[in-house]
Amino acid sequence: MTKLNIMLDDEKWYQTITFKMLLIGLLVLILLIPLGMVKSVIREREVTDEQVELEIMEQWGGPQVVSGPTMHVPVFYNVKDKDNEVSQIKKWLHIMPEDLDVNGNIETELRKRGIYETPVYNANLNISGKFSNLHKMVHDADEIDWQGAYVTMAVADNRGIKGKVSFSWNGEMSEPEAGLITRDLSTSGMSLACPIDVESLNDDRPFSIILNLSGAKTLSFNPLGKKSSITLQSDWKDPSFNGSFLPTTHDVNVDGFTANWTITHLNRNFPQYWVGSRHKVYEHQLGVELYVPVNHYQKSLRSAKYGILIICLTLLVFLFIELVKKKTIQILQYLLVGLALVLFFSILTALSEHIGFTWAYVVASTSIILMVTLYSYGILGDRQQSFWIFLLLVVLYTFLFVLLQLNDFAFLAGNVGLFVALGFIMKASSKIKNANVSDEKQALDS
Repeated sequence: MTKLNIMLDDEKWYQTITFKMLLIGLLVLILLIPLGMVKSVIREREVTDEQVELEIMEQWGGPQVVSGPTMHVPVFYNVKDKDNEVSQIKKWLHIMPEDLDVNGNIETELRKRGIYETPVYNANLNISGKFSNLHKMVHDADEIDWQGAYVTMAVADNRGIKGKVSFSWNGEMSEPEAGLITRDLSTSGMSLACPIDVESLNDDRPFSIILNLSGAKTLSFNPLGKKSSITLQSDWKDPSFNGSFLPTTHDVNVDGFTANWTITHLNRNFPQYWVGSRHKVYEHQLGVELYVPVNHYQKSLRSAKYGILIICLTLLVFLFIELVKKKTIQILQYLLVGLALVLFFSILTALSEHIGFTWAYVVASTSIILMVTLYSYGILGDRQQSFWIFLLLVVLYTFLFVLLQLNDFAFLAGNVGLFVALGFIMKASSKIKNANVSDEKQALDS
């Protein structure tokens, strides 16, 4: 019997490459447990951040929707009961403005509570326009009470109204009252009595409103005018324009943004006037959101989703070194390397809450790379192999960071990276066969 046969016979089943790979595969599955725990902690911290955001909005003012002004006139219909007795039913005639111009300046700031922060704003709104052609309206009411007319200004969250509201109606300054005279169109806001003489229905009714409004996240408007022009400017650098209409013109730069919407009555699905609540004006909102680019919790969670990839590639490199260079690496040492890679994501989340995601990523990745590199030198006793592990980790963490910065091309870049990594693994696996063949030849020669 040759020495090769003796050597093959002496090889135990637990010393085979197949068993080693199965054992490492089981180890990777075990590492999914602490990795899942880290993801759970990240989600928990993100939920806490959202709860703090809601608490701040409850005190400061939430997403705001400004609608109006709108004129409401009481109308009466005569109805007969089964005994032919006549009674009157009161409804409200809702009249939209002929012209509506809104100019707003949005000043933003970050409100903090502990380590959490939420963007909020103060909006200085100048709203003007006019009501016209009241005498041309066609209605089927039995009686209309122009003396009981009101003008309302709907605001989603009245807590956001700051200071005194300057309300000029038909050239006269007036003081609005809290609440809406009718809730056919909205549920909160302010009302102003504006009795109208029947003899002057063909006159224009100009209005001007100066409103200081605080809120959070979004500021929206309903383009109720026959012609509506809404212009907003702000110091926020990352606006997200939302609603049923995009701005006609806009400019976004490092100093903030400016946007203008021009909407006519033909762009919406409700008329200039109607009775009751048959039309919903909130279906045609437009506005802007104080968009926060992917926050550090979202980035940390995205990075943790790639954790299994980093763990697998790193442990494979250790396995290839063990097989090609005939080094002995214990399963406990594989486990410790895997736990160090999992720890990266926990450190990243903790640091990002205090120093921001970018610097947290630099500190966390540098720490783990140095730890794993020094540990690999301790168990391998080979500077060259330790350097290759160091280089691998630098490439992996750099690639992951670039991937997290991408939005539109993240999926494509990830697939390209996996293709390249698989190619290197296939190339490296061929050396295992060559190393085994070389060992066999040496055994035969001896």
